[in-house]
Parts: sequence; C-alpha cells; structure tokens
Amino acid sequence: MLREFRLPDLGEGLTESEILNWHVGVGDIVELNQVIADVETAKAVVELPSPYAGIVAQLHEPAGTVVEVGSPIVSFEVAVPAGADTGAPEAGAGPVSAKREPTLVGYGAVPDSGGRPARRRRGQAPAADPVPASVPAVVATDSAPAAAPAPTPAPVRERPRSTPPVRKLARDMGVDLTQVQGSGPGGIVVRTDVVRAASPAAETMQTSAPDAAAAPAPPPPAGREERTAISGMRKHTAAAMVASAFTAPHATVFLTVDVTPTMELLKRLRQQPAFEGLKLSPLTLAAKAVCLGLRRFPSLNSRWDESAREIIRFNYVNLGIAAATPRGLMVPNIKDAQALSLNGLAAAVTALAQTARDGKTPPADLTGGTISISNVGVFGVDAGTPILNPGEAGILALGAVRRQPWEYDGAIALRSVMTLSLSFDHRLVDGEQGAGFLSEVGAVLADPALALAMA
Repeated sequence: MLREFRLPDLGEGLTESEILNWHVGVGDIVELNQVIADVETAKAVVELPSPYAGIVAQLHEPAGTVVEVGSPIVSFEVAVPAGADTGAPEAGAGPVSAKREPTLVGYGAVPDSGGRPARRRRGQAPAADPVPASVPAVVATDSAPAAAPAPTPAPVRERPRSTPPVRKLARDMGVDLTQVQGSGPGGIVVRTDVVRAASPAAETMQTSAPDAAAAPAPPPPAGREERTAISGMRKHTAAAMVASAFTAPHATVFLTVDVTPTMELLKRLRQQPAFEGLKLSPLTLAAKAVCLGLRRFPSLNSRWDESAREIIRFNYVNLGIAAATPRGLMVPNIKDAQALSLNGLAAAVTALAQTARDGKTPPADLTGGTISISNVGVFGVDAGTPILNPGEAGILALGAVRRQPWEYDGAIALRSVMTLSLSFDHRLVDGEQGAGFLSEVGAVLADPALALAMA
C-alpha cells in the first residue's frame, strides 16, 4: 500500500521549510523513526524521522527546495497486514471527514481532496492567480460593439492569511491587514509586508520618481557582485530584529568594571576537577550574576503582552545566549538557569555553544527565552547597543576584557577592565531599574565573592 508523507508542522508556527538533504533514496528500505532528511526551518535544522516502515517509492522534492507545510515530500510502499483496515470508505458510504495524523515532529496538514498544495523552489516567485473559469471573456467585433458588462458591487476585502505573530505586529503598528498585499508563499502576509505598510514614505518616494530614474541599471560586470537568496535563519533573524526595533522602545545603559577578581577566580577554577573539560569565561560568571540580579530587579525578567493587556513576570529564568554560527545568529536558551550552580551553568553554556555550531539546536531551545546575553567581546568589541530578542525585556552585552591603567587602592595599576551594555524595554523597565540591575551584575563581576552573599 502506498503511503504519502506530507511536511508536518514542526511546532513553531512556520509555514515552510527547506529540505537540506535526503538520507534515503528511491528503493531504500526504511524503519519506523529512521531519520530520512534534514529540514531547515527559520530557526534550526531538524532531523525528520520516517512515520512509516517500508520502501521509499518516491521523493517528491529534491534537496534545496523550499516546501510549504502540508505538501507531500515522500511516498512509501508499506505492507498492510491481512484484514487490516486500509481506511478506504465502503461503497455507498458518506464522505469521510479529513483527519490530521500525528507524527514525531508535530501534526501534518489536513488531507486536501483538491490536489497538492503549491510548491516552489528557492528563489522562485509564487505563481500568479489564474483567471477564474466563471468569468466570461468579452470579445469585440467589427459588426457590433461589445456590450458593456453590468456593474457589479465592489467585493468586500477579506483579511489575507497571516500568522498570529504577524497579526499582533500589525495591531501594534496600526496596520490594516486587509490593505496589505502578502509577499509570502501563496500570498500569505509576512512581517516585512507589515513593516513596509507601516512605513509608506519609502514607497511614495519610489512611485513618485521620474520614469527615467525607474529604468533598470545595466548589470555590473561579472564577478563584481554576488547574490544569495534570503531564506531560512537569515530571513527569520531579519524579521525578528525589525519587529523588535519597531515594537519595543529600546534604552541602553553602560558600565565599565574592573573584572580582575573575576579573571583570577576563573584561572583558579580551571584547575579544579569539577570544571575539567568545561569552557570557563567571563560569560559563565556573567550568567550567574544575571540570575542573581533578577531577584532584586524582576522587571528585567518580564514580557509585555499587548493582546491580553498584561505584563507577564517570570518566576524562572530561561537564559538566552547569543551564538554566531555559520548559518547566522541564534539565541538558544538555558531552561531554568536560576536553579543551576556555577558548574551547571558552565556545562550548559559549553553544550549550548557546541550544539549551535553543529547546527543541531532543537527548536524547543530557541523558544521561551526570558532574558539574553550577547558576548561581543569575543570579536574584540568594547561595547554596543544590543537589540532585544523579541518578547524579552532585557539583553546584556559583554565587551572585550582589556588590560589597561585603572584606579586601584588609591593608585594607578594595570587591571583587567570590561564594559557592560544593557538594553531594555522601556515599557517594562524604568531607567532606575535598568541601571540598578546593571550595577548589580557589575558588582558581582568586580567581586565574585558577593555571589555567596546573594545566593
């Protein structure tokens, strides 16, 4: 019996994914739960397990194709036990209601009796809507003028398809979705469409330009430019940063700290058996300092819920760690970081970084964060103004540790100095709270023994 497997909803509210590579080919025998493909969502690479045991009969899409959720991607020839119900309706039976079958990575789409959903390849624009067959063509002849069609009332515009986060962004930015032309697959409205509709000035300037200026420029000589399709994680990161910048009023405070005691403590801890094999850096102690500081300044660990008109304050810390990977920026988070010891945080940060570099971060680790840390110091940067991870109230940036002259014990000495930057959502966090939290984190890094008193 032939079984068709459609791309399932991976539990992230996404509408499409890209098939990076297939681990099987036509004619291969597969077992239940065997990994058959690597699929890239907007957040992570997911291993797709087989929902059937059988023989691969057909691969509907090649590697490198962007596929919409619910589109068939592979068919299996599956043996059916004798007497088993094949699911076919009996003769004379009424219509059978569509049913979503559970899979290991979410739920597949409702079976569509009207044919397969449209699919597109990377870089291919969605096909234009065909003229409905019910609209007659008007043909003019020489012998008689064509009759003018009878006037019909203007149709009421329906709200185009969009995801809940996009609808929330539209509400926050005062955009009427019925007036927005979707550029996503199948005409779905995406974040960039909402942002473009909220900032019409650029569009007005373009449409008012002279025709001569609108003429396409000649292409540059070969080798002068390179073009890469915007997809996957880069597209998601761009949309998230635009949404964050337009919805949360950012404020940033800075603090320069003598972290010499932190560097000396880390040097001693690296010699301890309990920390063997773990990467110890100022980030490890900063993670602990953030968890401690949130006890006194919990507003940094909250979320603004516009739809419910509520402020959500978290009694736990899901600590996001920004990670630069070959595929782009990722911010996986450590669940319940407040419950971990310094050793536990070091192990979690080490595992998180390795998993991110390998491209194996599961989608669950990329959602649910409550506050984040970005270690820009590893790139030799002293300070910056980090952009909030969408939905979070604060993000701490760690600058580079530099040896420089510093006032110490009433004299000038060569010390290890670091600049801390804290961006926060000013709807949730007042300046006093933001400055107080940053000072508390800086105090722990300047004197790690304070952590014992605060624990």
